Amino acid sequence: MEILHAAIAIVGAIVLIIRVKVDPVISLLLACVYLGLATGLGAQGTVDQITGGFGEIMAEVGLLIGFGVLIGALLHSMGTFDDLVEILARRLGRRLPYAIAGALSTIFPSIYVDVQVVLAAPMAKESAPAVDRRHGLPWLAGAMAIGIFAGYVFVVPGLAAVAIAGLMDVPLGTYLLYGLPIGLTTALVTTFLFRLLLGRGFWKEETDLDHDALVRTAEGDTDGQDDAPRAERAARLPLWVRLLPILVPLVLIATGAILDLAEVSNPVVVFLGDANIALFVGLLIAFCTVRPSMGAEATGEVLTAGFRTTGEILLVTGVGGSLGAVIAESGMDETLVDLFSADADAPVILSILLTWFIAAVLHFAIGSVSVAAITAAGIISPIVGSLGVDPVVIALAIASGAMFALHVNSNFFWMFSTLLDLSTKGSLKTLTMATSLGAVVSLPLVLVASLVATAV
Repeated sequence: MEILHAAIAIVGAIVLIIRVKVDPVISLLLACVYLGLATGLGAQGTVDQITGGFGEIMAEVGLLIGFGVLIGALLHSMGTFDDLVEILARRLGRRLPYAIAGALSTIFPSIYVDVQVVLAAPMAKESAPAVDRRHGLPWLAGAMAIGIFAGYVFVVPGLAAVAIAGLMDVPLGTYLLYGLPIGLTTALVTTFLFRLLLGRGFWKEETDLDHDALVRTAEGDTDGQDDAPRAERAARLPLWVRLLPILVPLVLIATGAILDLAEVSNPVVVFLGDANIALFVGLLIAFCTVRPSMGAEATGEVLTAGFRTTGEILLVTGVGGSLGAVIAESGMDETLVDLFSADADAPVILSILLTWFIAAVLHFAIGSVSVAAITAAGIISPIVGSLGVDPVVIALAIASGAMFALHVNSNFFWMFSTLLDLSTKGSLKTLTMATSLGAVVSLPLVLVASLVATAV
Protein backbone atom coordinates (compact mmCIF):
# COMPACT_ATOMS: atom_id res chain seq x y z
CA MET A 1 0.00 0.00 0.00
CA GLU A 2 2.93 2.34 0.52
CA ILE A 3 3.59 2.32 -3.23
CA LEU A 4 -0.03 3.18 -4.03
CA HIS A 5 -0.15 5.99 -1.48
CA ALA A 6 3.18 7.39 -2.71
CA ALA A 7 1.89 7.35 -6.29
CA ILE A 8 -1.28 9.17 -5.22
CA ALA A 9 0.78 11.77 -3.32
CA ILE A 10 3.18 12.39 -6.22
CA VAL A 11 0.52 12.51 -8.93
CA GLY A 12 -1.71 14.63 -6.69
CA ALA A 13 1.06 17.18 -6.15
CA ILE A 14 1.76 17.38 -9.89
CA VAL A 15 -1.95 17.86 -10.70
CA LEU A 16 -2.35 20.55 -8.05
CA ILE A 17 0.67 22.46 -9.34
CA ILE A 18 0.06 22.13 -13.08
CA ARG A 19 -3.73 21.93 -13.43
CA VAL A 20 -5.10 23.72 -10.37
CA LYS A 21 -2.24 26.25 -10.26
CA VAL A 22 -1.61 25.74 -6.53
CA ASP A 23 1.77 27.00 -5.32
CA PRO A 24 4.40 24.19 -5.24
CA VAL A 25 5.10 24.72 -1.53
CA ILE A 26 1.43 24.22 -0.60
CA SER A 27 1.02 21.30 -3.03
CA LEU A 28 4.07 19.46 -1.74
CA LEU A 29 3.09 19.98 1.89
CA LEU A 30 -0.38 18.58 1.17
CA ALA A 31 1.27 15.55 -0.43
CA CYS A 32 3.49 15.13 2.63
CA VAL A 33 0.54 15.27 5.02
CA TYR A 34 -1.54 12.81 2.99
CA LEU A 35 1.28 10.32 2.58
CA GLY A 36 2.34 10.47 6.22
CA LEU A 37 -1.17 9.92 7.54
CA ALA A 38 -2.10 7.33 4.90
CA THR A 39 0.98 5.17 5.61
CA GLY A 40 0.53 5.17 9.37
CA LEU A 41 3.18 7.65 10.47
CA GLY A 42 0.59 9.43 12.59
CA ALA A 43 0.19 13.15 13.14
CA GLN A 44 3.37 13.63 15.14
CA GLY A 45 5.42 11.31 12.95
CA THR A 46 4.30 13.14 9.83
CA VAL A 47 5.22 16.51 11.32
CA ASP A 48 8.59 15.15 12.46
CA GLN A 49 9.42 13.93 8.95
CA ILE A 50 8.29 17.15 7.30
CA THR A 51 10.37 19.33 9.60
CA GLY A 52 13.25 16.86 9.79
CA GLY A 53 13.41 16.44 6.02
CA PHE A 54 13.35 20.21 5.56
CA GLY A 55 16.13 20.68 8.09
CA GLU A 56 18.25 17.88 6.64
CA ILE A 57 18.09 19.34 3.15
CA MET A 58 18.89 22.81 4.44
CA ALA A 59 21.94 21.42 6.27
CA GLU A 60 23.11 19.84 3.02
CA VAL A 61 22.38 22.53 0.45
CA GLY A 62 21.18 25.68 2.27
CA LEU A 63 24.52 27.47 2.29
CA LEU A 64 25.40 26.12 -1.16
CA ILE A 65 22.27 27.68 -2.61
CA GLY A 66 22.74 30.97 -0.79
CA PHE A 67 26.42 31.38 -1.67
CA GLY A 68 25.89 30.19 -5.24
CA VAL A 69 23.00 32.55 -5.94
CA LEU A 70 24.90 35.51 -4.49
CA ILE A 71 27.98 34.66 -6.58
CA GLY A 72 25.78 34.53 -9.66
CA ALA A 73 24.17 37.88 -8.83
CA LEU A 74 27.54 39.58 -8.33
CA LEU A 75 29.00 38.11 -11.52
CA HIS A 76 25.92 39.16 -13.47
CA SER A 77 26.27 42.72 -12.19
CA MET A 78 29.78 42.89 -13.67
CA GLY A 79 28.62 41.69 -17.06
CA THR A 80 30.67 38.51 -16.61
CA PHE A 81 28.08 36.15 -18.07
CA ASP A 82 27.36 38.50 -20.98
CA ASP A 83 31.03 38.55 -21.96
CA LEU A 84 31.43 34.81 -21.43
CA VAL A 85 28.34 34.06 -23.50
CA GLU A 86 29.57 36.31 -26.29
CA ILE A 87 32.81 34.31 -26.47
CA LEU A 88 31.09 30.94 -26.22
CA ALA A 89 28.45 31.86 -28.76
CA ARG A 90 31.08 33.08 -31.20
CA ARG A 91 33.23 29.96 -30.86
CA LEU A 92 30.65 27.27 -30.20
CA GLY A 93 27.26 28.60 -31.27
CA ARG A 94 24.70 25.79 -31.35
CA ARG A 95 27.34 23.35 -30.11
CA LEU A 96 27.26 24.94 -26.65
CA PRO A 97 24.71 22.44 -25.21
CA TYR A 98 27.01 19.56 -26.24
CA ALA A 99 30.00 21.31 -24.68
CA ILE A 100 28.08 21.83 -21.42
CA ALA A 101 26.80 18.23 -21.32
CA GLY A 102 30.26 16.85 -22.09
CA ALA A 103 32.05 19.03 -19.56
CA LEU A 104 29.58 18.37 -16.73
CA SER A 105 29.67 14.62 -17.32
CA THR A 106 33.44 14.20 -17.55
CA ILE A 107 35.39 17.16 -16.13
CA PHE A 108 33.24 18.14 -13.15
CA PRO A 109 31.77 14.93 -11.66
CA SER A 110 33.74 15.54 -8.47
CA ILE A 111 31.61 18.65 -7.86
CA TYR A 112 28.36 18.20 -5.96
CA VAL A 113 25.32 18.22 -8.25
CA ASP A 114 23.82 21.08 -6.25
CA VAL A 115 26.94 23.18 -6.84
CA GLN A 116 26.96 22.30 -10.53
CA VAL A 117 23.42 23.52 -11.12
CA VAL A 118 23.84 26.64 -8.98
CA LEU A 119 26.93 27.71 -10.93
CA ALA A 120 25.79 26.61 -14.39
CA ALA A 121 22.23 27.95 -14.33
CA PRO A 122 23.05 31.68 -14.71
CA MET A 123 25.26 31.01 -17.73
CA ALA A 124 22.59 28.82 -19.29
CA LYS A 125 19.95 31.55 -18.93
CA GLU A 126 22.25 34.22 -20.38
CA SER A 127 23.44 32.12 -23.31
CA ALA A 128 20.06 30.65 -24.29
CA PRO A 129 19.14 33.29 -26.95
CA ALA A 130 22.54 32.92 -28.61
CA VAL A 131 22.09 29.15 -28.89
CA ASP A 132 18.51 29.16 -30.16
CA ARG A 133 16.06 32.00 -29.63
CA ARG A 134 13.09 29.67 -29.31
CA HIS A 135 14.51 26.51 -27.76
CA GLY A 136 17.82 27.69 -26.32
CA LEU A 137 16.82 27.57 -22.64
CA PRO A 138 15.10 24.17 -22.63
CA TRP A 139 17.89 22.66 -24.73
CA LEU A 140 20.55 23.95 -22.37
CA ALA A 141 18.46 22.87 -19.37
CA GLY A 142 18.23 19.33 -20.74
CA ALA A 143 21.96 19.30 -21.53
CA MET A 144 22.74 20.45 -17.98
CA ALA A 145 20.46 17.81 -16.50
CA ILE A 146 21.89 14.82 -18.33
CA GLY A 147 25.46 16.12 -18.10
CA ILE A 148 25.23 16.48 -14.32
CA PHE A 149 23.67 13.10 -13.66
CA ALA A 150 25.56 11.07 -16.26
CA GLY A 151 28.75 12.20 -14.55
CA TYR A 152 27.22 11.64 -11.11
CA VAL A 153 26.43 7.95 -11.70
CA PHE A 154 28.98 6.83 -14.29
CA VAL A 155 32.19 8.81 -13.79
CA VAL A 156 34.47 8.50 -10.76
CA PRO A 157 34.66 10.51 -8.51
CA GLY A 158 30.94 11.24 -8.88
CA LEU A 159 29.31 10.49 -5.54
CA ALA A 160 26.85 7.88 -6.84
CA ALA A 161 29.55 6.28 -8.99
CA VAL A 162 31.87 5.86 -6.01
CA ALA A 163 29.04 4.49 -3.85
CA ILE A 164 27.93 1.95 -6.46
CA ALA A 165 31.47 0.76 -7.15
CA GLY A 166 32.17 0.37 -3.44
CA LEU A 167 29.00 -1.60 -2.68
CA MET A 168 29.48 -3.87 -5.69
CA ASP A 169 33.16 -4.36 -4.85
CA VAL A 170 34.28 -3.01 -8.23
CA PRO A 171 37.72 -1.30 -8.34
CA LEU A 172 37.31 2.41 -9.00
CA GLY A 173 39.77 2.24 -11.88
CA THR A 174 37.74 -0.50 -13.57
CA TYR A 175 34.48 1.37 -13.02
CA LEU A 176 35.99 4.54 -14.50
CA LEU A 177 37.33 2.64 -17.52
CA TYR A 178 33.83 1.48 -18.42
CA GLY A 179 31.82 4.35 -16.96
CA LEU A 180 33.62 7.30 -18.55
CA PRO A 181 32.82 6.43 -22.20
CA ILE A 182 29.27 5.41 -21.25
CA GLY A 183 28.70 8.63 -19.30
CA LEU A 184 30.07 10.87 -22.06
CA THR A 185 28.21 9.06 -24.84
CA THR A 186 24.98 9.13 -22.84
CA ALA A 187 25.29 12.87 -22.24
CA LEU A 188 25.98 13.74 -25.88
CA VAL A 189 23.44 11.38 -27.48
CA THR A 190 20.72 12.42 -25.04
CA THR A 191 21.42 16.10 -25.74
CA PHE A 192 21.00 15.41 -29.46
CA LEU A 193 17.78 13.42 -29.03
CA PHE A 194 16.38 16.02 -26.67
CA ARG A 195 16.91 18.73 -29.28
CA LEU A 196 14.99 16.64 -31.82
CA LEU A 197 12.16 16.34 -29.32
CA LEU A 198 12.06 20.10 -28.78
CA GLY A 199 11.83 20.63 -32.53
CA ARG A 200 8.56 18.67 -32.66
CA GLY A 201 6.54 21.15 -30.62
CA PHE A 202 7.31 19.58 -27.26
CA TRP A 203 8.16 22.94 -25.63
CA LYS A 204 5.47 25.54 -24.95
CA GLU A 205 7.01 28.77 -23.67
CA GLU A 206 3.72 30.18 -22.42
CA THR A 207 3.22 27.28 -19.98
CA ASP A 208 6.73 25.91 -19.46
CA LEU A 209 8.43 29.07 -18.19
CA ASP A 210 7.77 30.61 -14.78
CA HIS A 211 6.71 34.04 -16.04
CA ASP A 212 6.27 35.43 -12.52
CA ALA A 213 9.92 34.62 -11.81
CA LEU A 214 10.96 36.25 -15.07
CA VAL A 215 9.09 39.42 -14.08
CA ARG A 216 10.72 39.44 -10.65
CA THR A 217 14.13 39.01 -12.27
CA ALA A 218 13.47 41.89 -14.63
CA GLU A 219 12.32 44.13 -11.78
CA GLY A 220 15.46 43.27 -9.83
CA ASP A 221 17.76 44.42 -12.64
CA THR A 222 19.25 47.90 -12.46
CA ASP A 223 17.92 50.49 -14.87
CA GLY A 224 19.62 51.20 -18.16
CA GLN A 225 21.24 54.41 -16.90
CA ASP A 226 23.28 52.47 -14.35
CA ASP A 227 24.13 49.49 -16.59
CA ALA A 228 26.39 51.35 -19.00
CA PRO A 229 28.86 52.89 -16.52
CA ARG A 230 29.01 49.69 -14.48
CA ALA A 231 29.77 47.67 -17.61
CA GLU A 232 32.56 50.10 -18.47
CA ARG A 233 34.15 49.80 -15.04
CA ALA A 234 33.82 46.02 -15.04
CA ALA A 235 35.32 45.78 -18.51
CA ARG A 236 38.63 46.97 -17.11
CA LEU A 237 39.00 43.59 -15.44
CA PRO A 238 39.99 40.65 -17.67
CA LEU A 239 37.28 38.02 -18.04
CA TRP A 240 39.37 35.33 -16.36
CA VAL A 241 39.63 37.52 -13.25
CA ARG A 242 35.86 37.95 -13.13
CA LEU A 243 35.45 34.17 -13.47
CA LEU A 244 37.64 33.41 -10.46
CA PRO A 245 34.62 33.23 -8.09
CA ILE A 246 33.53 30.16 -10.08
CA LEU A 247 36.89 28.67 -11.01
CA VAL A 248 38.47 28.79 -7.54
CA PRO A 249 35.66 26.86 -5.78
CA LEU A 250 35.67 24.24 -8.54
CA VAL A 251 39.41 23.71 -8.16
CA LEU A 252 39.19 23.56 -4.36
CA ILE A 253 36.35 21.01 -4.36
CA ALA A 254 37.93 18.87 -7.08
CA THR A 255 41.29 18.86 -5.29
CA GLY A 256 39.68 17.76 -2.05
CA ALA A 257 37.74 14.97 -3.80
CA ILE A 258 40.80 13.67 -5.66
CA LEU A 259 42.99 13.63 -2.54
CA ASP A 260 40.19 11.89 -0.65
CA LEU A 261 40.07 9.15 -3.28
CA ALA A 262 43.86 8.85 -3.09
CA GLU A 263 43.48 8.54 0.71
CA VAL A 264 45.73 11.56 1.22
CA SER A 265 44.70 13.61 4.25
CA ASN A 266 45.54 17.27 4.67
CA PRO A 267 43.51 19.38 7.12
CA VAL A 268 43.86 22.57 5.06
CA VAL A 269 42.72 20.85 1.85
CA VAL A 270 39.87 19.12 3.72
CA PHE A 271 38.69 22.48 5.07
CA LEU A 272 38.99 24.43 1.82
CA GLY A 273 37.70 21.49 -0.24
CA ASP A 274 34.40 21.41 1.65
CA ALA A 275 31.76 22.64 -0.80
CA ASN A 276 30.33 25.20 1.64
CA ILE A 277 33.74 26.72 2.43
CA ALA A 278 34.83 26.61 -1.22
CA LEU A 279 31.73 28.52 -2.34
CA PHE A 280 32.16 31.00 0.50
CA VAL A 281 35.70 31.64 -0.76
CA GLY A 282 34.19 32.22 -4.20
CA LEU A 283 31.67 34.65 -2.70
CA LEU A 284 34.44 36.60 -0.97
CA ILE A 285 36.38 36.83 -4.24
CA ALA A 286 33.25 38.03 -6.06
CA PHE A 287 32.51 40.61 -3.38
CA CYS A 288 36.08 41.92 -3.36
CA THR A 289 36.01 42.12 -7.16
CA VAL A 290 32.66 43.93 -7.43
CA ARG A 291 32.90 46.33 -4.48
CA PRO A 292 35.78 48.51 -5.80
CA SER A 293 34.23 48.93 -9.24
CA MET A 294 30.56 49.41 -8.29
CA GLY A 295 30.75 50.93 -4.82
CA ALA A 296 29.15 49.92 -1.53
CA GLU A 297 25.59 51.03 -2.30
CA ALA A 298 25.29 49.32 -5.68
CA THR A 299 26.91 46.14 -4.34
CA GLY A 300 24.42 46.12 -1.48
CA GLU A 301 21.52 46.39 -3.94
CA VAL A 302 22.82 43.41 -5.89
CA LEU A 303 23.18 41.31 -2.75
CA THR A 304 19.70 42.29 -1.52
CA ALA A 305 18.16 41.09 -4.78
CA GLY A 306 20.18 37.89 -4.44
CA PHE A 307 18.88 37.31 -0.90
CA ARG A 308 15.28 37.61 -2.13
CA THR A 309 15.89 34.97 -4.79
CA THR A 310 17.66 32.73 -2.28
CA GLY A 311 14.70 32.71 0.10
CA GLU A 312 12.29 31.50 -2.57
CA ILE A 313 14.64 28.73 -3.70
CA LEU A 314 15.37 27.58 -0.16
CA LEU A 315 11.69 27.25 0.76
CA VAL A 316 10.62 25.16 -2.21
CA THR A 317 13.79 23.07 -2.11
CA GLY A 318 13.33 22.35 1.59
CA VAL A 319 9.73 21.26 1.14
CA GLY A 320 10.86 18.96 -1.67
CA GLY A 321 13.21 17.43 0.88
CA SER A 322 10.27 17.04 3.28
CA LEU A 323 8.37 14.94 0.74
CA GLY A 324 11.43 12.76 0.19
CA ALA A 325 11.76 12.22 3.95
CA VAL A 326 8.12 11.21 4.33
CA ILE A 327 8.42 8.76 1.43
CA ALA A 328 11.54 7.22 2.93
CA GLU A 329 9.95 6.86 6.38
CA SER A 330 6.79 5.33 4.91
CA GLY A 331 8.65 2.04 4.36
CA MET A 332 8.73 2.38 0.58
CA ASP A 333 12.26 1.02 0.22
CA GLU A 334 11.51 -2.10 2.26
CA THR A 335 8.35 -2.76 0.26
CA LEU A 336 10.26 -2.54 -2.99
CA VAL A 337 12.99 -4.85 -1.69
CA ASP A 338 10.32 -7.45 -0.93
CA LEU A 339 8.77 -7.05 -4.37
CA PHE A 340 12.00 -7.58 -6.29
CA SER A 341 14.27 -10.58 -6.05
CA ALA A 342 17.03 -11.22 -8.56
CA ASP A 343 17.05 -14.63 -10.24
CA ALA A 344 20.46 -16.24 -10.00
CA ASP A 345 19.68 -18.44 -13.02
CA ALA A 346 18.55 -15.61 -15.29
CA PRO A 347 20.31 -14.94 -18.64
CA VAL A 348 22.81 -12.07 -18.72
CA ILE A 349 20.48 -9.69 -20.56
CA LEU A 350 17.61 -10.43 -18.17
CA SER A 351 19.85 -9.83 -15.15
CA ILE A 352 20.91 -6.46 -16.59
CA LEU A 353 17.32 -5.45 -17.42
CA LEU A 354 16.04 -6.49 -14.00
CA THR A 355 18.84 -4.59 -12.26
CA TRP A 356 18.09 -1.49 -14.34
CA PHE A 357 14.39 -1.78 -13.55
CA ILE A 358 14.97 -2.13 -9.82
CA ALA A 359 17.14 1.01 -9.73
CA ALA A 360 14.67 2.96 -11.92
CA VAL A 361 11.65 2.11 -9.76
CA LEU A 362 13.56 2.89 -6.58
CA HIS A 363 14.60 6.29 -7.92
CA PHE A 364 11.12 7.15 -9.16
CA ALA A 365 9.68 6.26 -5.77
CA ILE A 366 12.33 7.60 -3.40
CA GLY A 367 13.44 10.70 -5.33
CA SER A 368 17.19 10.44 -4.71
CA VAL A 369 19.60 9.13 -7.32
CA SER A 370 22.24 8.18 -4.76
CA VAL A 371 19.77 6.52 -2.35
CA ALA A 372 18.16 4.57 -5.21
CA ALA A 373 21.56 3.42 -6.43
CA ILE A 374 22.74 2.44 -2.95
CA THR A 375 19.49 0.60 -2.20
CA ALA A 376 19.58 -1.23 -5.53
CA ALA A 377 23.20 -2.21 -4.93
CA GLY A 378 22.21 -3.52 -1.51
CA ILE A 379 19.54 -5.71 -3.09
CA ILE A 380 21.78 -7.09 -5.85
CA SER A 381 25.23 -7.29 -4.27
CA PRO A 382 24.58 -10.40 -2.10
CA ILE A 383 23.85 -12.55 -5.17
CA VAL A 384 25.97 -10.82 -7.84
CA GLY A 385 28.57 -13.58 -7.69
CA SER A 386 26.00 -16.16 -8.80
CA LEU A 387 24.60 -14.17 -11.73
CA GLY A 388 27.36 -15.09 -14.16
CA VAL A 389 27.77 -11.42 -15.06
CA ASP A 390 30.83 -9.27 -14.43
CA PRO A 391 30.06 -7.14 -11.32
CA VAL A 392 31.06 -3.96 -13.17
CA VAL A 393 28.24 -4.57 -15.67
CA ILE A 394 25.67 -4.95 -12.90
CA ALA A 395 27.07 -1.81 -11.27
CA LEU A 396 26.68 0.11 -14.54
CA ALA A 397 23.11 -1.17 -14.93
CA ILE A 398 22.32 0.20 -11.47
CA ALA A 399 23.84 3.55 -12.46
CA SER A 400 21.81 3.65 -15.66
CA GLY A 401 18.49 2.88 -13.98
CA ALA A 402 19.11 5.21 -11.05
CA MET A 403 18.98 8.25 -13.38
CA PHE A 404 15.45 7.50 -14.56
CA ALA A 405 12.78 10.20 -14.21
CA LEU A 406 14.02 12.69 -11.64
CA HIS A 407 10.81 14.50 -10.66
CA VAL A 408 8.90 16.41 -7.99
CA ASN A 409 9.88 14.27 -4.99
CA SER A 410 13.51 15.38 -5.42
CA ASN A 411 14.79 18.59 -3.85
CA PHE A 412 17.11 18.94 -6.87
CA PHE A 413 14.03 19.23 -9.10
CA TRP A 414 12.93 22.38 -7.29
CA MET A 415 16.42 23.89 -7.24
CA PHE A 416 16.64 23.28 -10.98
CA SER A 417 13.20 24.76 -11.59
CA THR A 418 13.69 27.98 -9.64
CA LEU A 419 17.27 28.63 -10.73
CA LEU A 420 16.30 28.36 -14.42
CA ASP A 421 12.93 30.17 -14.08
CA LEU A 422 11.00 27.12 -15.27
CA SER A 423 7.45 26.20 -14.35
CA THR A 424 6.81 22.76 -12.86
CA LYS A 425 5.66 21.57 -16.27
CA GLY A 426 8.81 23.04 -17.82
CA SER A 427 11.02 21.17 -15.36
CA LEU A 428 9.17 17.93 -16.06
CA LYS A 429 9.78 18.51 -19.77
CA THR A 430 13.49 19.22 -19.29
CA LEU A 431 14.97 17.64 -16.16
CA THR A 432 12.60 14.67 -15.93
CA MET A 433 12.57 14.00 -19.66
CA ALA A 434 16.35 14.38 -20.06
CA THR A 435 17.18 12.04 -17.18
CA SER A 436 14.61 9.52 -18.44
CA LEU A 437 16.08 9.67 -21.94
CA GLY A 438 19.56 9.31 -20.46
CA ALA A 439 18.56 6.20 -18.53
CA VAL A 440 17.15 4.63 -21.70
CA VAL A 441 20.08 5.71 -23.90
CA SER A 442 22.66 4.32 -21.47
CA LEU A 443 20.98 0.91 -21.15
CA PRO A 444 22.12 -0.46 -24.55
CA LEU A 445 25.58 0.94 -23.81
CA VAL A 446 25.63 -1.17 -20.64
CA LEU A 447 24.65 -4.20 -22.73
CA VAL A 448 27.59 -3.49 -25.04
CA ALA A 449 29.82 -3.18 -21.99
CA SER A 450 28.70 -6.66 -20.91
CA LEU A 451 29.97 -8.05 -24.24
CA VAL A 452 33.29 -6.26 -23.77
CA ALA A 453 33.62 -7.50 -20.19
CA THR A 454 32.85 -11.06 -21.32
CA ALA A 455 35.42 -10.86 -24.11
CA VAL A 456 38.06 -9.54 -21.73
